[in-house]
Amino acid sequence: MATQTAKQWQMAGFGRDQLRLVEVPVPQPGPHEVLVKVAAVSLNYRDQLTIANGMGSQLAFPFVPGSDMAGTVAQIGPGVSRVGVGQRVINTFWTTWLDTPLPTTPTLGTAFGGPLPGVFSQYLVLHEDHLVNAPETLDDSAASTLTCAGLTAWFALVNTGHLQAGQTVLVQGSGGVALFAAQLALSHGAQVVLTSASAQKRAQAKALGVQHVIDRTQPDWPAAVLAATEGRGVDHAIELAGGENIKHTLDALAIGGRIAIIGVFEGFQLEIPTPQMFARRARIEGIGVGNRKALRELAQWIDLKGIKPVIDAEYALADLPAALAHLERGAFGKVVVRMTP
Repeated sequence: MATQTAKQWQMAGFGRDQLRLVEVPVPQPGPHEVLVKVAAVSLNYRDQLTIANGMGSQLAFPFVPGSDMAGTVAQIGPGVSRVGVGQRVINTFWTTWLDTPLPTTPTLGTAFGGPLPGVFSQYLVLHEDHLVNAPETLDDSAASTLTCAGLTAWFALVNTGHLQAGQTVLVQGSGGVALFAAQLALSHGAQVVLTSASAQKRAQAKALGVQHVIDRTQPDWPAAVLAATEGRGVDHAIELAGGENIKHTLDALAIGGRIAIIGVFEGFQLEIPTPQMFARRARIEGIGVGNRKALRELAQWIDLKGIKPVIDAEYALADLPAALAHLERGAFGKVVVRMTP
């Protein structure tokens, strides 16, 4: 391969001011390893936290952030059979949870982009087991959004939620996971109720086909959710705030409904009022992204249904700090960094 060096984002320490775009040698794949030319990396809220403080993990500096990428196989090592040169791929989120319904060992410490080194490099060596075919109907920027945000929504609604046509899904907010949940629910024939504090984002959600949008700044927005569902409540709730917000989510839930705990915007501790939980016969489940099998199924569903992930903005390789600032301000969908100059 003619290219000998590649650009890579590294952290010299915690904080956005510690990010450096450096030149590194292109790595070479060993047995069962694959060299990927990375085309795009999408950002997640966890990237902000990892860059800021490591999310409680001990990172080895210099550290490469980022967990979600799409690219093309440039070279394969001895014994590789799952992918071939020229194949477009996306990476798994976990390195140890592949095809079993639940992890067989704890996943803590086995995710790309924290605490394992991440994907913000123009060339990246990965084990062949950590790659999935990219959807044929998506370009690299769109495909890069599936690894964490897309898979989390899919696993919450389809793999563990067993979403059915005619059910109702509550989506709170308009970030990457939220909009994937809305799009996936709609593609399964479900009704979607989306809450947002932004009038502009509520209008954008309606344009995506969301049937009910609610102003989250209303003091009693769960009552508006109940009104939108003719008093029944929602069958599935995607809980992206955490903290005390789950009290409101329970108020909007149908009897026997399910809450998928995903986000931590309002804190890592949940304030669950047990009388409400008992009254609603609520099922509450924590979602830790998903496995490789589910990611492969998601990619196939994307192709089948023609779903186009919502990308709010794309940034050039050198503009990662600006992309992070955009994410922090609040994006409608995903923010993506293109890894080519």
